[in-house]
Amino acid sequence: MSIKMKLSPITVASEPASPTKSEGKEMEVAPELGSPTLHGENIGLLERGLKTMLSIRKSKQSLKKEKKQEGTGTLRKKRLSFLSSKNYEENKTTVPNDLEEVVDTIETEPIEGKPLSVMEINELIQKQKLLEAFASIKYMEDETIAERDADKYKDNPQEFVRKTKDVDLLYNSIKDMIQSIVVGTLEHPTIEEATLASLVTLIAREEAAHPNAGSTPGSDLLGSPRRWREEWREAINESARKRVLRVPLASKEEESSWLDIHLCFLQKHLSEDLLKIKLSVKKCYPEEYQVCDIYVEAFHKAIASHLQDLSQRVLEFNELYSLLDWVANTYRSELFLGHPDLKPEVKTENLSLLLTPADWDRLKNDYITSVKGKIKSYFGNILRLEVTEKWEKEVHPEVEDNLYHSSLSFDIQTIIGEHMKISGAISKSLKAKTLELCLAELHEFIPRFGEEFMEWHAARDSPVFVPYFAAYINSFHHLVSGLETVFNVNTEELQKILASLTKNFRNMFLNKLRTKTQPLLKKILTKDWILATEKPDSLAAVVSQFSKHLQHTRQPLGQELLRHVHKYVVREYIVQVIKPRRKMNRETRQQVSERMSQEAKILNKVLIDQGSDSDWLLPALHHIANIIGEKKKDRIKEHVKELSQDYPDIRKEHILAILMLRGLGYTRRAAIFRQSFHCAPECPDSRGENTLFDEIDVSAVISCF
Repeated sequence: MSIKMKLSPITVASEPASPTKSEGKEMEVAPELGSPTLHGENIGLLERGLKTMLSIRKSKQSLKKEKKQEGTGTLRKKRLSFLSSKNYEENKTTVPNDLEEVVDTIETEPIEGKPLSVMEINELIQKQKLLEAFASIKYMEDETIAERDADKYKDNPQEFVRKTKDVDLLYNSIKDMIQSIVVGTLEHPTIEEATLASLVTLIAREEAAHPNAGSTPGSDLLGSPRRWREEWREAINESARKRVLRVPLASKEEESSWLDIHLCFLQKHLSEDLLKIKLSVKKCYPEEYQVCDIYVEAFHKAIASHLQDLSQRVLEFNELYSLLDWVANTYRSELFLGHPDLKPEVKTENLSLLLTPADWDRLKNDYITSVKGKIKSYFGNILRLEVTEKWEKEVHPEVEDNLYHSSLSFDIQTIIGEHMKISGAISKSLKAKTLELCLAELHEFIPRFGEEFMEWHAARDSPVFVPYFAAYINSFHHLVSGLETVFNVNTEELQKILASLTKNFRNMFLNKLRTKTQPLLKKILTKDWILATEKPDSLAAVVSQFSKHLQHTRQPLGQELLRHVHKYVVREYIVQVIKPRRKMNRETRQQVSERMSQEAKILNKVLIDQGSDSDWLLPALHHIANIIGEKKKDRIKEHVKELSQDYPDIRKEHILAILMLRGLGYTRRAAIFRQSFHCAPECPDSRGENTLFDEIDVSAVISCF
């Protein structure tokens, strides 16, 4: 969840408006900012104006006073950044009255120490009269050092220890007040510019008073550097830490979107702080303090520590994504640190990683684990909806572009696409891992889906079985195509799984067809069948009702299944015909022949009309019908010859069984076979692409009866 925030507008003459877009590493983006804008130069011009004013004042002071203020003068040279008078004239910058008053206040601060008591000095510190307090502490420190050097405490070392402790405690009190002022800077609606200016002067005077910054403090600490600039920096770190921890954080029980809301508040509050630092705090410090950089680094460390703590919690999928997305996409973007209103003072290119590589990898692994559970759950919901909303309610699938339609492929690709999109926004490696686990889950889901579908079919004879069978075949074909083109996936493994599933579906489909047709097939050559009690189109009607759905199956699979249906019907018809029967008289043979020819014509027409391209099956039943009904025995061998030529996979036992049905004796059958059949069963040429009789086991047929 990313929430854009509008920072308060900043009106600065000639400041560039277009931000530099962030680009960076996988984990986070480190934006490359341009050179500082004119806003920084304007601040410099204000300081140059101050310099001119201060120089005039300084020239009026006595030489003695200049020596006493030597440390302060050095400070101001460091503190103010000046350009040439020519540049100053060109820019004609004037000094704001409020900032001039701040300088006036600092200039009039007493700089000569007074012999005050510890209590009086501490009272000055509490009133934040730090320059006056420092001067008096320095006076006390110098006096104690002078007395120590004069061996005044030789006979009373306890007094020296007491005075040394007083100096140290007073310095520490000032240090504590510095920390308090810095920590409180961002707490108040307005900035106490005079206080911060006085603070800068105080730090400079202490550094001038204790110039040996590299020395190690002695046992008595007298004359040792106090390093208040370092304390100032630590105070900024503490301020940032407190302000980060103060951002509202609801519990998961109170608010399900607790992390999204917290990150939004974090972004809003800290953006306001950084804008305040840029507009108000920065101008109170010399350029050398690099205030914005110090604050940004402090907030960065505080946020990093806070996020590290958050990442240790047990986070769910949405929470893991929110955290990863915020770190990768929001933190350095124009929504937060890269906001145009914060440029150029707020720089991000030198910031360290917000999360350590170990924490980042751990979060990504947790995210992948969570995604795996999500995908498994989504696929489970798809299956549940198919069962409850379609199968159980027997809702007929829709037809689109003359094909039975199922939303299965679309739903699966949508789930994969959405998760790849959001994970890809975090990192390329996460996107690749997401796709990998989605495919792994898909490879498990499809067989499970097929098993559920077949179990449902076995439990009930539903009229929507064949339509959904066709719809799912279409959907799986579309799924493979989509994964290849949209997601650039190698679908070799998936195609093997789908091929196995399709085979199971096809077998189930043919078993269903067998169940529907066997009662009618078993009536062939029965008395009722011969007497035409059963309509000649009964079998064709059942087959047509079942196979018509294949017209709405994607090619080439629909065509392939229709071939199976066509071959199955003709083959099973022949199986029923060549079963051993009692001898038929001439009249009966004629009736059988006519009935077979009539049914063969109807069956073939129905299947060809539905789209079967197996016209090679058309002559089979007609040839057998001609053999059975042929009145002239001498012409039977011509029919047998035509049958064996059209179906080279026919074997001796097939021909003998058909001739036996014709009522011929063994000798006659053997003679006809020798005269009309010339291709040995073992001959490779007898097995073409289209085989019919090769799949009919005569011995099995005979053994059944």
